[in-house]
Amino acid sequence: MQPRRTPALPRALRRSPLLIAFALGSLLVGATPWLGVASTGPGGGPDGAALRPASSPVGQQAAKASPHHAAAPANAMEPAAPLLDRTGWTVTASDEETVAENGRAANVLDGNAATIWHSRYAGTSAPLPHSITIDMNRTAVVSGLVYLPRNDGPNGRVGEYSISMSADGQNWGSPVATGTLADDAAAKTLGFAPTGARFVRLTAVTEAGNRGPWSTAAELNLLGDPGTPAATVDLPRTGWTATASDEETVAENGRAANVLDGNAATIWHSRYAGTSAPLPHSITIDMNRTTAVSALVYQPRNDGPNGRAGAYTVTTSTDGTTFSTPVAAGTWRDDDTVKTATFTRTATARYVRLTATGEAGNRGPWTTAAEIRLSGPANPATHGAWGRITGFPLVPVATAVLPGDKLLAWSAYAVDRFGGSNGYTQTAILDLKTGKVTQRRVDNTGHDMFCPGIAMLADGRVLVTGGSNAEKASIYNPATDTWSATSNMNIARGYQSMTLLSTGEAFVLGGSWSGAPGDKAGEVWSPNTSTWRKLPGVPATSTMTADPAGPYRADNHMWLYATSGGKVLQLGPSKQMNWITTAGNGSVTPAGTRADSQDAMTGNAVAYDIGKLLTLGGSPAYENVPATRRAYTVSINGGQVQAARTGDMDQARAFGNSVVMPDGKVAVFGGQSYPVPFSDATSVLAPELWDPATGRFTPLATMAIPRNYHSVANLLPDGRIFSGGGGLCGDCATNHADGAVFTPPYLLNADGSPKPRPAITGGVPPQAPAGTSLTVTTGGSVASFVLMRAAAATHSTDNDQRRVPLTSTPAGANTHTVSIPADKGVVLPGTYMLFALNAQGVPSTARFITIP
Repeated sequence: MQPRRTPALPRALRRSPLLIAFALGSLLVGATPWLGVASTGPGGGPDGAALRPASSPVGQQAAKASPHHAAAPANAMEPAAPLLDRTGWTVTASDEETVAENGRAANVLDGNAATIWHSRYAGTSAPLPHSITIDMNRTAVVSGLVYLPRNDGPNGRVGEYSISMSADGQNWGSPVATGTLADDAAAKTLGFAPTGARFVRLTAVTEAGNRGPWSTAAELNLLGDPGTPAATVDLPRTGWTATASDEETVAENGRAANVLDGNAATIWHSRYAGTSAPLPHSITIDMNRTTAVSALVYQPRNDGPNGRAGAYTVTTSTDGTTFSTPVAAGTWRDDDTVKTATFTRTATARYVRLTATGEAGNRGPWTTAAEIRLSGPANPATHGAWGRITGFPLVPVATAVLPGDKLLAWSAYAVDRFGGSNGYTQTAILDLKTGKVTQRRVDNTGHDMFCPGIAMLADGRVLVTGGSNAEKASIYNPATDTWSATSNMNIARGYQSMTLLSTGEAFVLGGSWSGAPGDKAGEVWSPNTSTWRKLPGVPATSTMTADPAGPYRADNHMWLYATSGGKVLQLGPSKQMNWITTAGNGSVTPAGTRADSQDAMTGNAVAYDIGKLLTLGGSPAYENVPATRRAYTVSINGGQVQAARTGDMDQARAFGNSVVMPDGKVAVFGGQSYPVPFSDATSVLAPELWDPATGRFTPLATMAIPRNYHSVANLLPDGRIFSGGGGLCGDCATNHADGAVFTPPYLLNADGSPKPRPAITGGVPPQAPAGTSLTVTTGGSVASFVLMRAAAATHSTDNDQRRVPLTSTPAGANTHTVSIPADKGVVLPGTYMLFALNAQGVPSTARFITIP
C-alpha cells in the first residue's frame, strides 16, 4: 500500500458536508473544460454567466469553451434533494483497518475528508466485497448516497457497488441501486427511488482500478426527499372534498375547494382580509373512501410568491378526528415548481392533511396552494414497475441497443460535461444480463461524438456523425467491439437527424447547432464506398421550425421516416411535413401540415405500425416556452399522408422520450412542461402509455429520477424499456449518470410476479433477406409475431425505431411459418428483434435477426 497521508483540506471544506458533496447531482466530475454556469443572486435568478474552469486530470487535453449553449440555469446548480442532518448517526463496517492506521468506519461521518474508512489490510487483507452501513437512528426518506473517495491516492476507490436499505438492520431485501463508478477522486451521487429507512448500506464489489482488495471512503452523506416518489400513481380525485383551517372568502375566492378543480389559476389562500390568520395553516383532503396513500403533491400558485408553503408536515386519518404522527415533514424550496412529500410509510387513510408551519420566503403569515394531488402505490399489472437504479460512469446522452443483450452509451469528451472539439469520446457498455457497466475512452476516430446524428446500418453497425467534432463520422461494430473512422461529411453538423434508407444508404439532414449555422442540406453515406454524396435538391430551409433563434435551433432533431425507393417522410418537428427523395440531387415536396399541430421541437415521433406514426409533445421553440400535451397520428398510404389529433397526454412534455412496444402501444417517459436545458424544474415524473386501439393515454408507475434534456429510452430484447440520463452540465446538480429498467404492465401480474410468457425456441437464423419466410418453433401457444428494429436514441429523437407486424400461419405443433415483408421500405435493412406474442399480448424474449 502506498502512503496515505496528505495535507489537510482547506478549513471551509473540512467543516462543510455540503461542500464536500457540492456536486450532489454530478456523478463523476471528470475532465477539463469550461461550461458556463450562472451564479445565483438572492432571488435565485442568474446574475452572471462567467465561465469557470475545472481542474484537468493528467493526460487529458484541455477543451475549448463551447459556444453552443448558454449558461446552465441557476436551478441546475441546486440539488432537488437536501442533505440529511447527520446528527446522531453511527456507522459500522464489514471490516476496518485499526492496526496500520486509523481507518475506522466512523471517519466517514466526521466532516473531515482527510480521515478515511479503510478496509483491513494489515497482515492479511480482507477480501472484497466490503460494506459500510449507516444507522441514522431514526426513519427518514432517503433518495441517494453521496460517496467522496479518498483524496490522497487512488487505492481503494469503489468501482462496482450496490446500495441496500433496511428498516431494522436485519432485513435488507434487494439492492435499490447498483452500478460502476469512474476511477477518479470526484464526489459521486448514487441515486435511487425515495425510500423510508433507518439503515443504508454501501457495498463495494470491486476496486475501481483493480489495484487490490481494498475499499476506502473519505465521507458519506445521504440525500433526503427529492420530491420524486417512485412506484406510485396519481389517485383519481372524483368525489374528493377539501376543507381548511381558514380560507380567504372576502378579498378573493381563496376557498379550499380550488385545490381540487384542476385549474392552477385558482387557489386556496389562508385568510388575510382584516386580520390575517396566523401560521400554521392546514388543508385537509377527504377522499370519501379509505385507500392506500404514499405521497402528496403540492403545486404552488403561479401568479406570485406569497404564501408558498415552506416548512410542512403531512398527517393522515381514517375518521377525520384522530390524525397520525407525521408521515412526511420537511421544508420546500421557495420557488414555483411542483413539490412532492414522499411518505415514510404507505398509509391507509381517508383524510390527508397538509399543515404549513412556515411561509417559504418568510414574506408573511400566509399559505396558498394551486392544486393538491395524492399518490398511491402502483398496481404492476396496470402501471408496470421500475427496477433498481443502475449507475453509469458517464451521463448516457446517446444509446444504442446491440445484439448480445448489450446497451452502448456515450456522452462527450468527458463523463459529465461537454465543450470544444476534443477528438475523443467517453463510452460505456451495459451488459443487460449481468448489470455490469464497462467504460472506455475512444480516441482512434478523432471524434467527440457529443450531440450527434445516429443511424443503425444494414449490417448492424452503428453510424455516428458530427456533434462537437462537427464534420466527423465514426462507426461502432458490435461484432468486434471496435470503433473506426469513416469519411467526413461534406457539411459540419450537430443536432442533425439521420435515418437509414431502403437502399441501405444513410441520410442526414439539418444540424446547425455545430459548425456554421445555416442551410444544412441533406447528404447520403454509401456503405459501398464509405463516402458522402451531396443532395443540393434537399435544403434544410423548408424543413425548419419557426424558432426565434433561427437555424441554430430550427433545423434540430428532425423526425424522419424512411419508405420505399429511398424516400423519406420528414414529419416534424416543424408543423409542415415534407417528402424527400434521395436519388440524384434529391428533392423536397410538401406533404401537408400535421393536422392542427404547431411546431413541436423537442417532441418526438415513433413508428408503431407499418406506415403509421405517433407524434408526442414538444414546444414551438427549443426552450423557454410551454410544452404541449397534444399527440397526433400520421398515416402513410402510398404518397398520401394523413395526420389527425389523437388523445392528449395527461401532462405536457418536451425533452421526453417515446418507445414503441411489441404490442403496438407507445410508452412516453420524462420531459418538462416548460423546457429548459439542464434544469430539473417542471419535470414530468409520471410516464404514460398510449393505446392505438383507443387513442387514449393512461398513467404508468412514477419514475424516481427526472429524465429531461440529454435523456434516452430504448426497447430492450426482453420487452422491457431502459430509461436513463439527463444533464451533462459539469459541476451541477442535474447530472443523472444512471438509468433504470421499466417492466411494462404486459409482463406483470397484480402482485408484481412475472406473467408466463411465450418463448421462441428455434428457426431464427442470424440473417435472412427481405421477402423470405422462416419456420419458427415456439414453446407453447403463440398468437402473432413482430419485428422491432434495434434502435438508437439521443436528444428525444430515435428515427431507428420501427415496429413491423408479421404475417404468420401454423405449420404444425408449436411451429409457425413467419413471412418477412419483401418491401425494404417496410422492413428497413438492419438488425431486428423478433418477438412472439401470446393471445394476451405478452411478448417473448426476442431473438436478434439481421435483414440486409
